[in-house]
Amino acid sequence: MPIFAVKTTARQEQTVADMIATKEFEQIHAVLAPDSLTSYVMVEADDDGIVTRVLEEIPHARGLVESGGAVGTSSMAEVEHFLSPTPDVEGIAEGDIVELIAGPFKGEKARVQRIDETKDQVTVELYEATVPIPVTVRGDQIRVLDSEER
Repeated sequence: MPIFAVKTTARQEQTVADMIATKEFEQIHAVLAPDSLTSYVMVEADDDGIVTRVLEEIPHARGLVESGGAVGTSSMAEVEHFLSPTPDVEGIAEGDIVELIAGPFKGEKARVQRIDETKDQVTVELYEATVPIPVTVRGDQIRVLDSEER
C-alpha cells in the first residue's frame, strides 16, 4: 500500500493529520504526523486521487509532494523509523546545564546529576538553591542549555 507525503503549513502538521483522520474514507488507512518531520504529513491510502480529494477540503494542506511530475510515494521501510519512539533523555549527558520547562521548578536552571534511561527520568541539582537538593524530573520537562561535550 503506498504512503503519500502531504505538504502542510509549518506547525500545522497535527491539525492537518487530525482533519484527514476524521474524514471517513475507507480508502485512507493511516495518517502519521511525526514531530521530527516539519511541514509534512504521511498518509497511507489506496491511491493518490482519494488523498487529493480529501485535501481540497482541509485548510493548511498544500497538496501532495510530487517527484518528476508524478506523485511521489514512499514505502513502509522509508517511514518505519518515525514509528519507533525516541527516549526523551536522548542527547542529555551528566553534567549538562538544563532548564526546567515544566513542574513546580519551571524556569530554574540546574545541572544533570544522573540519567535513568529505563524510566526516562533525569535527576538534577538546582543552581540557585541554598541547599543542594536532587530533584528527579521526566525527560520531557527539561531543555538542554549547555552541554559539556561540545
